[in-house]
Amino acid sequence: MKFNGKKGKSKKAKEAKLRAEALLRAQQEEEERLERERLYREHLEKLEAKYQGERESELAQHNSLEQKFLSAQQWKRDYREQAKWEHYLSCDGTPDPTVPQEINTFMSLWRDDQDQDVQLVMEKEEVVLHLVEKLEFLLLEAAPGEITDEQRDQYQEVILQLQDLLHQKYNDATQNLLKIASMYEDSETGNMHTVLKDKNVTFCIWANLKKKARFKDHVFQGAGHAFELPMSLALSSVAVRLLHTHYDHVSPLWLQCQGLPRQGASATLGSAEQPEDTGQGPGEEEEKGREEPSVPAAEETGSKGRKESSASLKGTSNNTDDIKQTQEETEKNSEILDASSQEEEALPQEEPGGREEAPQVVDLEQLVPVGGVFHISALQLPPQAQDAGDWTMVELLDVGLEVYPYSPGKAEDGTQEAVQITLRLPDNVIYFKVPVVARWDPAGQWWRTDGISKITYEAEEKSITFSMGDFYTVALLQDAHLNLPYQAWELHPTGVDEGLFTVTAVFATIQIQIKDNQCMLSSVVVEEEEVLSHITGKWMSPLALRAALKRAGVNIFPAEYSPKHVPVPRKVSEHLTAGSAKGNHWSLLMFDGEKVQHLKLTETSEAFSEELEEESEFHSTLYHMVKDSASNEAMDKVERAGCLFIDSVYQLLLATRVLAYS
Repeated sequence: MKFNGKKGKSKKAKEAKLRAEALLRAQQEEEERLERERLYREHLEKLEAKYQGERESELAQHNSLEQKFLSAQQWKRDYREQAKWEHYLSCDGTPDPTVPQEINTFMSLWRDDQDQDVQLVMEKEEVVLHLVEKLEFLLLEAAPGEITDEQRDQYQEVILQLQDLLHQKYNDATQNLLKIASMYEDSETGNMHTVLKDKNVTFCIWANLKKKARFKDHVFQGAGHAFELPMSLALSSVAVRLLHTHYDHVSPLWLQCQGLPRQGASATLGSAEQPEDTGQGPGEEEEKGREEPSVPAAEETGSKGRKESSASLKGTSNNTDDIKQTQEETEKNSEILDASSQEEEALPQEEPGGREEAPQVVDLEQLVPVGGVFHISALQLPPQAQDAGDWTMVELLDVGLEVYPYSPGKAEDGTQEAVQITLRLPDNVIYFKVPVVARWDPAGQWWRTDGISKITYEAEEKSITFSMGDFYTVALLQDAHLNLPYQAWELHPTGVDEGLFTVTAVFATIQIQIKDNQCMLSSVVVEEEEVLSHITGKWMSPLALRAALKRAGVNIFPAEYSPKHVPVPRKVSEHLTAGSAKGNHWSLLMFDGEKVQHLKLTETSEAFSEELEEESEFHSTLYHMVKDSASNEAMDKVERAGCLFIDSVYQLLLATRVLAYS
């Protein structure tokens, strides 16, 4: 075969030429890249120099803008003073909780009033809860320096005294009712039962007058709650009380033991102070408060971790063996919770002392009670009146309300006896997931999940059934962060000093209308259905709205510790008219704690980049960054906005922290 040498040399020369050209292009591209980076660095250096030169003036402008917040604070102080004066002139008989003489007289007179029934306590409860709320809101709203440390301690102590006194009055009223239980016996069973309820509490009680084994269970009609007793209790002189308080006066005791702010304090204007920590360990012997040895142990809240209260109850421990939890897998509408899954949900802390197999202690930073507290008690039935001819005789015992001395025995199958409880979930509360059932431990001042077993959750019927080895105060817990991070949020004007704030959370979409110093919940939509009609359409302060949403189970208010559990991207858009902003109107900004910059990337960019948007600059505050790219019309509206409207918007943004959690 003949070989053509010229063709071979020509091919090699061509390949060498291509390699040389490719190498030259690569060198040119690298030089161009380095030049672009040099120019970009020079650009950043110029922007940085300009930023440093303007930083002081921007901060001075920003400080001047804070005058509107100071004006709002002054307006609120004047408003509170005017309200105090109008309350004084009204002479309506209710005390001013900030005046020691008035509130002490109120509590002393009520404490000495022994002729109380449940209905009267429920009526007085409305006044007490209003006084407690008034003090709590004052502690949260007051600006630094507005009230002294001594006043804070005083208000916090009054709150605890009012809460303890209210609960003691329910115990007194329960005792008075049980003394005459035989007067209200049911014609069918011979036992006594009744249900009383209002918007704040549901009071259910059953007295075992006949002690017949076939009447060991009962459904409280009108409330939906039910129980089934072990045989030993079905044949005993026992009464069962289920007191459902739609408020939670129990969990704050855990917060105090942990040295944490009361719930809701972390997202305020920075005025709320942490409760005093006395240094007592949560498991130490309780020595404070006046003795009430006959009060049900499951009902007592104690006064651990706080100053001595003349009206506080002494916390005692329920000495029961831990029940091994064995539950099955959850279903959608009839869900059986596996014990291990509930324990994982409970996010336990280990008890002090480092014991092996420590009980499941709930961390209230991650799980919060929703729907109030269910105080479930077994009580000693007092002697009943007996007819003797024309006389009615009754043995009087001056021992107060007594816990029934119940010790769980063994059932016929050899297992430990258990009390079965069914709770009807409140209609005005949303449970986005299967709630965790926890019981209050008054000795440790915490919620815990051991001792609760065989949990069945009926989603359609809105009920939950479980067994427990003793009678406890229980709560239904929900993950505090399940609605975070937000899917989207938007704030746009609807008029002069009016706006609409929309938050699209994981399970719900919340719309809040803002006008001057008040807010109104426009709607809460869950799975295309509007819910929480009981609080929609009502004007209230931003603080009151936040409290109402949290009570209803819609917690969209991160706490100080939430960054440990939720990621934090940020975004902002100018919008002048009513309606939603268009997709191409959004901008991405980054704030590193010192300066703000406008990013070039968009919401749909595949990778994150700190590259600046063209013709943008560094600024010291978000306000100046927005001002740099905003229209004159937009800034004119901002500058003309009223101080109360600005303060309301600020409170909502600070409470929800949408800039961080979206």
